[in-house]
Amino acid sequence: MVVLLSDLAEELNSSVSELQSMLKKYDLDWNPDSDSIEDDVAELLEGELGTKKSSVEALVEKVEEGLEREIVKTQRKQVAGKTNQKTSDADTEEFKTNQLEIAESISVKELSEKTGINAAKLIGELMKNGILANINQKLDYDTVALILSEFDIVVKKIASSSSFADLMTQDISQILAGDEPEDLKSRPPIITIMGHVDHGKTKLLDTIRSTNVVDSESGGITQHIAAYQIEHNKSKITFLDTPGHEAFTEMRSRGARLTDIAILVVAATEGVKPTTIEAINHAKDAGVPIIVAINKMDLPNANPDKVKSELAEYELIPEDWGGETMMVPVSALTGEGVDKLLDTILLLSEVNDYKANPTRPAVATVVETHVDPGLGPVATIVVNAGTLKIGQTFVVGDAYGRVKSLTSNAGKKLPKLPPSAPALLSGLSKTPFAGDILQVCNSEKTARLKADNISQVRKNESLTSASNLSEIVSRIKSGDLKVLKLILKTDTKGSFDAISQSLAKIQHAEVTAKIIHHGVGTITQTDIAMAAASGALVLGFHTSMDSNVQRIAEQRNVEVRNYKIIYELIDDITRFLSGMLEPEEVRTDLGKAEVRAIFFTKRKEMIVGLKITNGLLKKTAKLDVYKDEELVGEGKIISLKKAKEPADEVKAPNECGIKFTGNVTLEEGMVLHAYEIEMRERTL
Repeated sequence: MVVLLSDLAEELNSSVSELQSMLKKYDLDWNPDSDSIEDDVAELLEGELGTKKSSVEALVEKVEEGLEREIVKTQRKQVAGKTNQKTSDADTEEFKTNQLEIAESISVKELSEKTGINAAKLIGELMKNGILANINQKLDYDTVALILSEFDIVVKKIASSSSFADLMTQDISQILAGDEPEDLKSRPPIITIMGHVDHGKTKLLDTIRSTNVVDSESGGITQHIAAYQIEHNKSKITFLDTPGHEAFTEMRSRGARLTDIAILVVAATEGVKPTTIEAINHAKDAGVPIIVAINKMDLPNANPDKVKSELAEYELIPEDWGGETMMVPVSALTGEGVDKLLDTILLLSEVNDYKANPTRPAVATVVETHVDPGLGPVATIVVNAGTLKIGQTFVVGDAYGRVKSLTSNAGKKLPKLPPSAPALLSGLSKTPFAGDILQVCNSEKTARLKADNISQVRKNESLTSASNLSEIVSRIKSGDLKVLKLILKTDTKGSFDAISQSLAKIQHAEVTAKIIHHGVGTITQTDIAMAAASGALVLGFHTSMDSNVQRIAEQRNVEVRNYKIIYELIDDITRFLSGMLEPEEVRTDLGKAEVRAIFFTKRKEMIVGLKITNGLLKKTAKLDVYKDEELVGEGKIISLKKAKEPADEVKAPNECGIKFTGNVTLEEGMVLHAYEIEMRERTL
C-alpha cells in the first residue's frame, strides 16, 4: 500500500519539509505531490514522530492502489516492462532467488539488487528489528540472514580470503576454520608411503598405480607427477608419490598438513631398520595414523611375526595381538595383499570420516615443483578444500598466477579439481616451495599483493632470522609451548638409557619433555630435518656432527647442543621446562585505611581522604572495599598524596588522599584493604 507524502504529513500533523528531512537521513528523497510513500517507509516516519501506528495503517488502508517508487536506478532496469504491476502483488512477488551467498557483509543496495526485493521493503524490515539503515548501509551476515528469513530466502556465508598471517604460517586449520559443518562433504583420503630404503616403497606405489588407474582418466599420455589418484571399490584414494619420509619432513617443516594416513612399509625379510624408526617418529609427531604394510611376503625367508614383535617395541601393536595398529601382509612384486591394503585404507578413512567444503574458494598444498620446457613453472598440488577451476586467480607462497591448465597423472586435462584431487598446475609467476599453500583470490591485484608481501617477509627472515632456540623461548613466554620436543643422539645405548631415565624423573602436571627421536651415532641431516619440522631441540651426548650438517642446522635455524656430562644436560632441560610454567600470581596484603572524606566525584573517578589504620598504602595498590565488614566492591589507586604532595607510599597512622577508580561508589566510613599482585616465576 502507498500514500502521497503530502497526505501523510497532513495525517501525522507534521509538515512536508519535516518528513523530507527525516527521509534524507536514510538517503531517501520524495516529491510531496507526485511520489508515493510505501507502508514500510510510512512506519519509519511514524516511529520518528512518536505517533500511533494505527493512524498510519488507517490512512494506508484508504489507498487501494498507487505508483510504486523505485529507490535504485538499477531496480528500474530490473523491472523494465513491468511498471504496470500492481503494488498489491508486492507481498506475493517472486524474488530472484531463494538462496543467497554473501561474504562478511553487504550493503542494502547490493542486497536489493541480488534478491530483487525492493530496497524500501528491506529498510522497513530492518526497522522492525530495531535497525535504522540507509540504502548504502553495510549489513553483516547475521543481520542479512535474519532479515531474509522473513522472505523465505536462505543465506549462506562465502568463505573469506585468508589473512596474510595465515598464509605466512601456512596454518591450514586457521584458513579452513570458517567452513560451516553443514557444508562439509566426504572426501578421499590422502596417503603417504614411508619406510626404510629398499623395503619396497616405490614398487608398492607402482603396483597400486598400474592396477587401479581411474577408468575415466585412461587414454592420456601417462606422466610422472608427485601425486595421483586411484579408484578401488568405487572409492577414490589419493597417494603422494614421494616415497620416504624426507619429502614428508620437508613439507611439515614448512607448516603443511596434507597427509591423512601414513603407510609404513617394512620388509618381512629384514624387519625394523633405523630409517623405519625415523618414519614412525615422524608420523607419530605429526599425529598421523599408521597402517603397516609388511612387504616381500613372497620371499621364502619372510617372517611377519618378527616384524610385529619389533614394531611392538615402538608402540605399534598389531590388531591380532590385541593392539590398534592395522598390519597387512603384502607383496609389491606379485600384487598379493594389495587389495586388502586398499580395503584397510578405505576402512580407516571411513572411521575417521575425512571431510571438506567443496564450494568454498579453493585451498591447496604444493607437493612438488619444477620448470617445464613448454609450460614454465609448474607444481603438483593436492586440493585441501574448495574446487579449483581453470581461469581462477591464486596466490601460492611468494608466487601468484591464473590457472592455465590442470593435468592428471594419466595426462588428462581437467576442467576443475575437487577436494583431495591432485594435478599438475601451470600458470605460475614463479616456482613456489613444496608445502606452500595455494589459495584462490578474487583478483590478480590481490594475489600479486599477497605474494609480494610474503616474498618481502621471507627475505627479511633470511637476513634476520632468530635461532630455533630463540623461537622456542619466545613460544615458552607466550604460553604456546607445553611440550618440549627433543631429538637425542648418544655415543652408546647405555648413555641414552641413563639420560632418558633422568628425564623421566622430571615430572610436572603442566609441562613435560618428550624425546620424539633418538639414536646412537653422529648427528645427521635427517635429525636436523626432523627438528626443523617438529620444532625440536637436538641434543648430542659424547657425539658430534660434521661441518656440512652444522651448516644445514644453521640454515634451518635448528638449535644443536652437545654435552659431555649428564647432569648439565638435565639441568638445561629443567631450566627450559621451568620457563614453560605459567607464572604464579601472589597476593601481598599492604594495609587498611578508612574513608574520612569525599572531596570529588565524577563518573569513573573519586578523590577521597583516608586515615591509614595499619600497614601502608602504595600508589600502585589494588583495593578491596568493605562496608560494615562486608566486601562490596573493588578498585585501585590512581594517585596518592600526603599533605598535598605526591607520594609513592604512606604508612599508618598518617592521613592521605587518593584518586580512586573502581566498581563501587565510596562512602564515608568504608574501609579499604590495600594489596598488590606479583607475578612470580615458578620452578620444577
